[in-house]
Amino acid sequence: MVCDFFYPRVGGVEMHLWSLSQCLIQRGHKVVVITHSYGSRKGVRYMTNGLKVYYLPLTPMVDENVLPTTFAWFPLFRNILVREGISIVHGHQATSSMMHEAVVQSRTMGYKTCYTDHSLFGFADAASINVNKMLKYTLSDIDHCICVSHTCRENLVLRASLDPHCVSAIPNAVDPSKFWPDPSARRPHDTVNIVLMSRLVYRKGIDLAVDVIPRIAEQFPNVHFIVGGDGPKRLLLDEMVEKHNLHQRVELLGSVPHAEVRDVLVRGHIFLNTSLTESFCIAILEAACCGLYVVSTKVGGIPEVLPPGMIGLARTNTVDGLVHALAEALENVHQVDPHHFHEQIRHMYDWADVASRVETVYERMVRLPRLTLLERFERYRTVGRFAGLAACLHMAVLYLIWRVLEHVDPAEDIERAIDFDYKVYVENQNELHQSDYSRNCATEQQQGTA
Repeated sequence: MVCDFFYPRVGGVEMHLWSLSQCLIQRGHKVVVITHSYGSRKGVRYMTNGLKVYYLPLTPMVDENVLPTTFAWFPLFRNILVREGISIVHGHQATSSMMHEAVVQSRTMGYKTCYTDHSLFGFADAASINVNKMLKYTLSDIDHCICVSHTCRENLVLRASLDPHCVSAIPNAVDPSKFWPDPSARRPHDTVNIVLMSRLVYRKGIDLAVDVIPRIAEQFPNVHFIVGGDGPKRLLLDEMVEKHNLHQRVELLGSVPHAEVRDVLVRGHIFLNTSLTESFCIAILEAACCGLYVVSTKVGGIPEVLPPGMIGLARTNTVDGLVHALAEALENVHQVDPHHFHEQIRHMYDWADVASRVETVYERMVRLPRLTLLERFERYRTVGRFAGLAACLHMAVLYLIWRVLEHVDPAEDIERAIDFDYKVYVENQNELHQSDYSRNCATEQQQGTA
């Protein structure tokens, strides 16, 4: 797994990487995550169930993205792949510089590659045009792509000019053991609590929320807002609270650690999502799993996530549309059964099922024939008249560097890493728990005899 975004940073992509990796390990696969260093977190770290993470010495520039190096970390990347005995390289997120370089470099060395897209991008603004062009180059020689929703799949096929048969839609999921309802935790009492949890940035629709909150507060005196998250739009919320004197009715929590998200969600009756673009939105899934009714803008893949009885979609993605949807939800919110919501989500979304479907994609990829150098040139030429030539030149230089590395530092001379045996680990844990149980039983028996 290769991506710029991973722990200790927390977000949808990071949680997807973590959960998918853990389930693949439990299914008997070896998983290694490659990302860049985060502060003092550098080198090789082991995480739960033996998940091995390489924090490479690459400096992030903007939004935890490293500066593209083109060739600089190619020798280190090759060494890791050979050392760990990797067979499939799986990149994540279109805005990750490491993903783009890893996919192209992996294909140069003959590895099977997969890509998962987590976001929607447009076709008109400068940033989207550049990302789409780079993505088209990277995915020209990809084995298979995965999208987290059908809307995301259609978007990716158009952006990267892909064959739809090479793109699958596999949704995100949620761990129901970490998000369960608790109606007794709702506070303040005698109010209807509306929770908004997201990064406070433009694309999350905070500008809409700033106008929606005062109007709902004016229409419904018993409504209390709980806002979690931080970002550049935090100032707008502070100004809104001051302007409308809502200090007692709007609670700004700031940044909330992921381990405490559930404690915030269970305080609410309704979850408000004002996103302007979303390919899936795990946040509304977590909220519904905690028993909250969801009110959201109708954008991207959001209509695919929850059934109509769990979510109210704004008729228009405007302030009036959200106010109308919230007003309808407030009238019927007391009819919602949180535990019924939880049971439904528990059977609808499961990371083990996601891992099984990803495993099927991997098996299909492994059976694909290996392309010749000329076939790869032909694929890269489709990127564009001039961009295609640049892509072919880049691929040719990478190939030459790889051949030099194979001569200077042959793969057979690279020391292989010792694998973490998950089955032995589980057996040892079970034996440890069994011995602890036997010891406790013996202690209780002795105390009873005494």
